[in-house]
Amino acid sequence: MESEKLRVIAFDADDTLWDCQSHFEAVENHLYRLIAPYCEDPAKELYHTESGNMADLGYGCKAFTISIVETALRVAGDHLSTSELSELLTHSKSLLHLPATPLPEVEETLQRLQAYPYRLVVFTKGELQDQENKLRRSGLSKYFSHVEITSNKTEEDFQQLCEHLGILPNELLMVGNSLKSDIAPALTIGAWAVHIPFHVTWQLEHSEDIQHERLTKITHFNEIIDIL
Repeated sequence: MESEKLRVIAFDADDTLWDCQSHFEAVENHLYRLIAPYCEDPAKELYHTESGNMADLGYGCKAFTISIVETALRVAGDHLSTSELSELLTHSKSLLHLPATPLPEVEETLQRLQAYPYRLVVFTKGELQDQENKLRRSGLSKYFSHVEITSNKTEEDFQQLCEHLGILPNELLMVGNSLKSDIAPALTIGAWAVHIPFHVTWQLEHSEDIQHERLTKITHFNEIIDIL
């Protein structure tokens, strides 16, 4: 990595700075228990619903909640009681208040990066208010000079991020857990990338492995310091 050329380090939020997906998985498992008697593959049913809703609803807790309830109604229908549906809805809405506790080594590493000549930013996708609230609850906002929340992370979105920050793509380092959303589009526009996988991955974020000369793979967050 040509660290002397870097000007900005951008961090994904969910499952990079704090745990998100394991909370979503708990709700998914709640749904699966309810609809398992009425279908062969509960996970496939949810994937079908979320895929169909993506263009209209995008990402985030609210979109997820709609897809969860819609799947329950479509698959199980009248077999579910009002109380069962109510409990599922309440569990889904609880995601709006997940703790957003920083993952191990995250805050310590961000503190150390303050001494480096790089601008630190958050570049994440999802629903605006939900992501802003999670960043506030995490206590990490003080480390970032810019926060950009987008409905998706395409090559165009990465290009726009660079334009907003007044940098060239090769002056950007993107750090994230998703090969599909964080890594692939960043590499395509000419940026650098660091992949730090999370122990669970959302169905819609599954991707083939990537090998690239501008990609570094790490297993611990504080390894970012080493590669710089």
